[in-house]
Amino acid sequence: MPSTELQAVADAIRADQRFWRNLVADVGTDRMDEPGPMGEWTFKDLAAHLAAWRNTRIPMIEAVARGAALPDPPWPAGMTDDDEINAWFQERDAARSLDDVLDDYDQSFERLAMAIEALPENVARDPNALPWAPGYVVIETDFTEHLHEEHLPSIRAWLDGTS
Repeated sequence: MPSTELQAVADAIRADQRFWRNLVADVGTDRMDEPGPMGEWTFKDLAAHLAAWRNTRIPMIEAVARGAALPDPPWPAGMTDDDEINAWFQERDAARSLDDVLDDYDQSFERLAMAIEALPENVARDPNALPWAPGYVVIETDFTEHLHEEHLPSIRAWLDGTS
């Protein structure tokens, strides 16, 4: 059974899934391929971007929980620039169907919550436990902030017609 703090992190991720589903409903399927939520990127592109990063991190968290070596990231070796990696993800995922992309990100919430719950207590409190995020303590980390702080303002502006 995870600690109260780990459970709170997992519960916040699960609650964010409900937020995500409401956002998808707000956008509606007729606007998913319309540029605007991220410049030239569509909402589908944004969902694929979020899923790609999360699906890269979940196996890493699972490896940390097991005390195993981290899996290699999916992008080409030596690629370290986030913008370059985002472009690589976008090109890789461009041909995926809308349903596949939305389902992929939607399902990632529960997988992430379960990965967090599986972390040992000492790992969850260690600021060096996540090698790709030094200084981040799992029980103090908001695993949903990227969407809310970096992307949601532009999505809302796009939906409101003010972008």
